[in-house]
Amino acid sequence: MSQIYYDPYDFEIDADPHPVWKRMRDEAPLYRNDEHDFWALSRFDDVEAALADWRTYSSARGTVLELIRSGATAPPGTILFEDPPLHDAHRALLARLFTPRRIAEIEPQVRAYCARSLDPLVGGSGFDFIADLGSQMPMRVIGMLLGIPEEDQEAIRDRIDASLSIQEDGSGGLGDGFGGAATMDRFREYIEWRRKNPSDDLMTDLLRARFVDDEGKERTLRDDELLGYIMLLAAAGNETTTRLIGWTGHLLDRFPDQRRILAEDRSLVSNAIEEVLRYEAPSPVQARVLMRPMEHHGTRLEEGSTLLLLNGSANRDDRHYPDADRFDVRREDTHHLSFGHGIHFCLGASLARLEAIVALDEVLARWTDWEVDRERAAMARTSTVRGWKSLPARVSAS
Repeated sequence: MSQIYYDPYDFEIDADPHPVWKRMRDEAPLYRNDEHDFWALSRFDDVEAALADWRTYSSARGTVLELIRSGATAPPGTILFEDPPLHDAHRALLARLFTPRRIAEIEPQVRAYCARSLDPLVGGSGFDFIADLGSQMPMRVIGMLLGIPEEDQEAIRDRIDASLSIQEDGSGGLGDGFGGAATMDRFREYIEWRRKNPSDDLMTDLLRARFVDDEGKERTLRDDELLGYIMLLAAAGNETTTRLIGWTGHLLDRFPDQRRILAEDRSLVSNAIEEVLRYEAPSPVQARVLMRPMEHHGTRLEEGSTLLLLNGSANRDDRHYPDADRFDVRREDTHHLSFGHGIHFCLGASLARLEAIVALDEVLARWTDWEVDRERAAMARTSTVRGWKSLPARVSAS
């Protein structure tokens, strides 16, 4: 049998990493890649425990391999790339504003965005899960929440997508800058505009919010912190939800029996989205830096080592899930690590879930059958999220 090789920048592996991840879980639960200088954990129990232990597995130098390698830093307020106490101060402020109740209240607008995207396509021969839905509705929703003008939303989404894209040698990605200078300059203009023209949006709330920082001082956010918050929300609010919607369309084409179950019982849509998240994590790889020596599976790792936590692999670990490679919209054990675990659990999980549930429900309300055009489908290439950049499908009337 060939030697195990895993490389997050290898496009061929990224197209379907599950076979190599299974071999890693079975044969090399602690895996070493010398070329890119990282270790990797792939089993559920190992990944879950590491995600929860921020003191040992630090996010402060980044959660993306190329960001750690570059030595670049993200703006303060980018809570994904912070550890306590600064992380706790910044996250607590955002959690006060980004509440489940606030998210639940926007469901009518989410459905309206879906209808705006899908209704013109009814009666046609097909649509693209990404171009016509996945890259449209999340962009409009996060833009609405932040108060980004509609005429600017597509350009900002496209710049963020470009900043996440990588080449097969690992160049590009967040190591080359988060969002790009043009996007950051545009967000600075929004901040100044909202300072003079407050409104009912998250940007205004962030400008006004007072919090106790890591030094115990009560204050409002500095502009660099505001920028970090807004960049993070804009990127996370667009990218991962887009990939989740794409995986939903792809998997329900790949497993048409499961699509038929949902067409007959739409009450299962919410559970189906959890199964999609488990089966194909939109963000399947999380990087950390070790803050102290650790031993895993008989090997000692030194302080400062880079470790990849493969939550996408952990979600398919048959040590944790019965028949883990079976996609089942009725599955009861859908607890997964796709939104992380511990203090860095995704603050936008409720928004992503709402958008994906509404998107699938609205698609099924119009079409109960579709077939992905695999020759024209294409995957996005990043080391941070995994999924489709185009997913055209042929449809027949429901």
